[in-house]
Amino acid sequence: MSAKEKIILAGKEHPCLSIRQRCELLGLNRSSYYYAPQPEDKYNQLLMNLIDVEYTRHPFYGSPKLLACLKRMGHDINIKRVKRLMRLMGIRAIYPTANTSKPAIGHKIFPYLLSGIKIVRPNQVWSADITYIRMAYGFLYLVAIIDWYSRYVLSWKLSNTMDKEFCLEALREALRSGKPDIFNSDQGGQFTSDDFTGILLDRNIQISMDGRGRALDNIFVERLWRSVKYEDVYLNNYEVPQEAHAGLGVYFNFYNNERPHQAIDYQTPAEVHFSQKEVLASLKQATDMPVVAFSGVN
Repeated sequence: MSAKEKIILAGKEHPCLSIRQRCELLGLNRSSYYYAPQPEDKYNQLLMNLIDVEYTRHPFYGSPKLLACLKRMGHDINIKRVKRLMRLMGIRAIYPTANTSKPAIGHKIFPYLLSGIKIVRPNQVWSADITYIRMAYGFLYLVAIIDWYSRYVLSWKLSNTMDKEFCLEALREALRSGKPDIFNSDQGGQFTSDDFTGILLDRNIQISMDGRGRALDNIFVERLWRSVKYEDVYLNNYEVPQEAHAGLGVYFNFYNNERPHQAIDYQTPAEVHFSQKEVLASLKQATDMPVVAFSGVN
């Protein structure tokens, strides 16, 4: 079980076991059970929300330009604070720079495999990324896994920390619907961890990672974040995590099944993602022979 799952289980009342005993049986340190991440103060949360809006509008803005924007709004702060808040939010400018998401020490980095490759079918390439989700009283992190060809969101998860567990949960959920030939991500520690890459390698999925400072390598997810924020998060101003979870669930259902995309001839992601599967199934049924026209489609 993950640490989160152990904490949830330890929190369930038991007629014979105290919290201490439940933690011992689960192999959970009691300090982990009682720990709650300290929220940023209200002013820093305001700054983070303003940074989020400017970054969503101009993802090529780095810390100097974001600082200039905040100063023009009347906030007398320094670049050191802006950089710290950007790190906390998990964002970086979309242009070549040394200040990118970094893997944890000892994590293996895989090469970028998608240069010059034409994406022609669903499940050829999947991609994952994490973004900051503002709320009225705090913030959350959102991870999503998307199919590059169809723009279909295969899974998504929310967390109040930038740990790897919610990314692993999203990956396992996505893989229940099939698997890609190539899985692409940035070089963040959540995606370079042995747990995450091990799941992919065990399924013979090729791993691709963005080059340093090249967030445009993952541009389809960046476009997804822009849609999520302008069409849902900024409009609804969620107050608590439960409300954000429910609202985002409604939005992703709309995004996958109702929202037409210009890039895919105004079809919905679900129509594009599942249409070739249906064609494949029909061909197999008609010929009763293996069909290899769309290798990698599950």
